[in-house]
Amino acid sequence: MVAYNEFVSLSQSLDSEDRGSAAHLSALAYLNHTGPADEQAALYAALIGFLDDPSVKVRAALAYGLLHSSAAPRPIILALLQDSAVIARAVLQYSPVLIDADLIGLTRTLDVPMLFSVCQRSRVSTRLAAALIARNDCQLTLRLLRRPDVELSATLLNELARAHGDDAAMRGALLGRPELTAATRLLLVQKVSDALRQTRLVKGALASDRLRRVLRDSGDTALSAIGEREASKACPDYVADLVLNDRLNTRVLLHAVVTGHVMFFADCLAELAQAPRSKVYALLESGSRAALNALLVRCGLGQGVRNLLARLVMHARASDLADDAGARHYVVTALTEELIAEHDGAIPEELEEAFAYLSEQNIVLARKAARGVMAAFAREAQSAMAVSLRRPEPRLALPAA
Repeated sequence: MVAYNEFVSLSQSLDSEDRGSAAHLSALAYLNHTGPADEQAALYAALIGFLDDPSVKVRAALAYGLLHSSAAPRPIILALLQDSAVIARAVLQYSPVLIDADLIGLTRTLDVPMLFSVCQRSRVSTRLAAALIARNDCQLTLRLLRRPDVELSATLLNELARAHGDDAAMRGALLGRPELTAATRLLLVQKVSDALRQTRLVKGALASDRLRRVLRDSGDTALSAIGEREASKACPDYVADLVLNDRLNTRVLLHAVVTGHVMFFADCLAELAQAPRSKVYALLESGSRAALNALLVRCGLGQGVRNLLARLVMHARASDLADDAGARHYVVTALTEELIAEHDGAIPEELEEAFAYLSEQNIVLARKAARGVMAAFAREAQSAMAVSLRRPEPRLALPAA
């Protein structure tokens, strides 16, 4: 306990350290006071008096005592916000007395370094985050995007993706947000692909044709993987946007099945045929060849493509295309051979795109399947392979002439 006379002596001392101790003690006494109201009023008046102290150390000690308490006097907290930058930053970051109405108003007037303190508050509401992002400072926006506890609206994220999607750091932060819509996520993936295509290191490592194939294949995989996740949420908007923007084609449909994204494939057929999704799922799982063909007719697909997709579905029923690269390679090889045999090597124009896709995948999947087979063999082999290494017969050394 500090006697009243001792407190007066500290508060009137010429030493700023003593006055700072008195200010801190006053703050703690006010927050923990349980006595009469007149004592509380006297402590409040003492706090007000320390606001006018000429030493920043004294005012900082007062702020430190009140900083983390929701019972701190609101007028004093607001006054400390107008104090020196070191005190104002601490109050902005830690004081629970400040509400969104206070902080949102300040976002329009404070400079960006001060707003960084607001970004570091333990809780930042959706409205406050939107007001901070409206300052249009990339570093400020990145700090908020990298905080998973800060909820951001899908509309705001979409605007940021369109405005700043060409920036690599911003793309990475946006792609880490769970609120991102499927269409916006696909847009960012396309921007990543475009950036890789223009990167000097990537262009130097791969020939242009191979780079184009790799990026196209990766883009198709991303498109179908995003669609598979949306299908698990029973959200048809993603596929509807793809159809509306003419993003669905034979290659995408084939790739969805080959990569094991069968729910996305089913959603695509349901959207194209305008049929109930439950009925499409049932047909793909156990429907007859005739029923499948009827569904594909409703999708508006040509006869050659219908036959190819129907065969692919039949093969997929007996194979694990989601995880088994060997099964994928088998299915793609079987389809390729069937096409060549059926058309005697003269692939119709309608199937040229599909045949080119199958040929590309055959090479890619053959490599993946081979790596898997060799790894499995290495694990299961009990002894080293007996490889005959015949040494060459020794040659006669002729004397020099």
